[in-house]
Amino acid sequence: MKASKFSDAQKAFILKQGSDGGAVAEICRKAGIDRSYLADLERQSKNPTIDVLNRVAEALGVHLPELFVRLAKRPR
Repeated sequence: MKASKFSDAQKAFILKQGSDGGAVAEICRKAGIDRSYLADLERQSKNPTIDVLNRVAEALGVHLPELFVRLAKRPR
């Protein structure tokens, strides 16, 4: 598996904090994915499709490119 350029803390922050401070369960509900699938994404044991990434970004209240920009700007 390819190593991510983002730390676990960076990924967890963006996935757990929406623009309204939403919880993981709410993000999953909005994105139409199971919490277990999101956990698999966080562990990098699944590779999401662009559609899934877009739905997660929308659930967080950001555009897909902004999702990656936010991750890249987090302190390491």
